[in-house]
Amino acid sequence: MRADEYAEGTATQAPLSGYDELPDGVLVAGAGGRVEVLNQAGCRLLGVQPGDCLGRDYREVLPLTDLTGRDWWACIDPYHGLSTRTGQPERALELSVGPCRGHQLLVTARYLRTGGRVTRLVIAFRDSRARERADRDRADVVSAVAHEIRSPLTTVKGFTATVLAKWERLTDDQKRTMLRAVEADADRVTRLLSDLLDVSRIDAGRLTLHPQVVDLPSAVERVLAGRLASGDAVDRFDLRVTLPLPETWLDPDRVAQVLNNLVENALRHGAGRVTVTVTGGQTPAGAPAAVLTVADEGAGISPEVRHRIFRPFWRGGRASGSGLGLHIVKGLVEAHGGTIDVDEAPGGGASFRVVFPAGSPPYETAPAAD
Repeated sequence: MRADEYAEGTATQAPLSGYDELPDGVLVAGAGGRVEVLNQAGCRLLGVQPGDCLGRDYREVLPLTDLTGRDWWACIDPYHGLSTRTGQPERALELSVGPCRGHQLLVTARYLRTGGRVTRLVIAFRDSRARERADRDRADVVSAVAHEIRSPLTTVKGFTATVLAKWERLTDDQKRTMLRAVEADADRVTRLLSDLLDVSRIDAGRLTLHPQVVDLPSAVERVLAGRLASGDAVDRFDLRVTLPLPETWLDPDRVAQVLNNLVENALRHGAGRVTVTVTGGQTPAGAPAAVLTVADEGAGISPEVRHRIFRPFWRGGRASGSGLGLHIVKGLVEAHGGTIDVDEAPGGGASFRVVFPAGSPPYETAPAAD
């Protein structure tokens, strides 16, 4: 049977709509293994035209081998294999012939049976490069976490080994110095693990919020007072508040975390005075909001990399830190229904602008985390 004869016959008698709207390739074969449908995404992935495929054997249109070179269709034999089998889980396979020969696809198959006999074979396939990128991203995350944890643990191991081996020969001052270093690095690991837990909850949508009315200027004052108590100079900070401010329902602990991260980021990576501004404003949708801005007078962030700074473990140049702070800030702000962006400050540095919606919380608290 020619493709044009098939297109005028069986395929037009049982049209299957909607497949062209799918992002993945879809091939549907009938009871005799002849192709009834190949959507647009599938044509692109295979480098073929729909009219060249209708009515042909599915194995000719989608010739697949596993990564060892075996014919995948011969191995699974969908039409004559086990009658209890309902499909095949997703698997990485290669195109064995055709214009895209050697290209890897992620393939899933489902069998529709009538009386135990396969009457329709539905195959979904997509480019494997997205999974490869995801695998590389996961590998990068694991590598970054391992590096961040290994560095302080190396110090802890070195100092504890020294103290144990030379206890009698060390002075009390030397012991205190080493133990303080061990304590500082233990705190660093604890902070990193806490950040990782926050990242996992944010990315999984399982962050728990406890909203209440929050006085933003007072929250900023408490954060700056903590910085002053830790030794930062008074003239490093400038707080500007424009009244009146709308009522905001926020989680006070998470807001303090956002403020601490933004101020810490400005002090560590910026320069000059850190200016914190709290004013009334609007959300992108035009609703009332409280607007918080944290700006420094450093070199700023170039426009080319601004879209990257909220990614986990992203650090510009030789910047220190885990690279999780801004990713967590963005997740916390968005969990409150707000937005955050970065621009150039009037003094030439970086300016982070956070918009918190006013009034009753426009969100529901997430279910409790484990």
